[in-house]
Amino acid sequence: MQNIDSYDFKGKKAIVRVDFNVPLDKDFNITDDTRIRAALPTVKKIVENGGSVILMSHLGRPKDGPEDKFSLKHLLKHLSESLNLDVQFADDCVGNQAIEKAATLKPGSVLLLENLRFYKEETKGGVEFAKKLASLADVYVNDAFGTAHRAHASTTIIAQFFPNDKMFGYVIGNELKNIDNMLQQAEKPFTAIMGGAKVSGKITIIKHLLPKVDNLIIGGGMTYTFVKALGGKIGNSLVENDKLDMSLELLEQAKEQNVKIHLAVDAINADDFSNDANTYEGDVTQIKDNWMGLDIGTETTKKFIEVINNSKTILWNGPVGVFEMEKFEKGTKAIAMAVAEATKKGAFTLIGGGDSVAAINKYGLADKVSYVSTGGGALLEYMEGKELPGIKAIRG
Repeated sequence: MQNIDSYDFKGKKAIVRVDFNVPLDKDFNITDDTRIRAALPTVKKIVENGGSVILMSHLGRPKDGPEDKFSLKHLLKHLSESLNLDVQFADDCVGNQAIEKAATLKPGSVLLLENLRFYKEETKGGVEFAKKLASLADVYVNDAFGTAHRAHASTTIIAQFFPNDKMFGYVIGNELKNIDNMLQQAEKPFTAIMGGAKVSGKITIIKHLLPKVDNLIIGGGMTYTFVKALGGKIGNSLVENDKLDMSLELLEQAKEQNVKIHLAVDAINADDFSNDANTYEGDVTQIKDNWMGLDIGTETTKKFIEVINNSKTILWNGPVGVFEMEKFEKGTKAIAMAVAEATKKGAFTLIGGGDSVAAINKYGLADKVSYVSTGGGALLEYMEGKELPGIKAIRG
């Protein structure tokens, strides 16, 4: 396996799989360019080393072939400005224009290919399609951690055409270094904050983390499945009735492994899932009929912050309330601030999963924590101990 820092790119064409799946508004302006910014160091390294770069990515989920709203041409201007050079564009990722533009690419130049997912072969992992992409370059760099858990043509299959010239870019390199560091060498006490809507989506990762963590904070919608399982009244709160026994099992397993579980004691309850709802704060086990818990209450916030303050390693995955609505963002905001404060005091803090990342960005704290992961599903699967196809294709 090659290393991006020691590899000599001089005079070589590098095809780089990036994750430019960024949100666009109705006028095709990028509303959050985090993923583009994350990929810049890899592109700059290759260009400054005398190589040229062919960028490939997907954007959205086009159904049948090309659709203008999913075209990567909308990113061209922003990308050119970010790299401070004139990025070229091929209106297809394979085919004549891509071949011609790649063939004439000069050292120090960058070419962006059209959306890979305009071809069904991309998600199906088509070998011929991967071969066409591979034929454009001399070296393959995978820097799309967000899609590393998918065995797609551009993330996994393509690697076989570069037996001696394949490597990770800085995004994936940093992801793996930070996650491995957290999972294998975590300084104690290690606290995992698990939020989000459903227990079902987090069961495997909680089980995988139990032998490693000292504290497990449970927040968000899944709180109420645990509260109900323990006999509490949750009104109209979100619940997975088929996961009540599983919740009790997880609590039992935590006890056996000496992991302290921290559940909410109070909640901000609403009579409607809306920012205009009537609210009251009260005991999480005694929510009135027809009311629902949408955020953690004052006592819970204090309790959770105390645990965070006394931790040396913190993993945060998932918000603790409906932070998209102003009325129910207090808890998530307080947790975000506490995690930033713990970082300042020397804790290692890793934020992972779309919604926690959105929260950290919303409160302007991304540079106040140790590491913000770009991978949602990929991060969870990697932390669950699964082998990701995109990682295996490079590591071998």
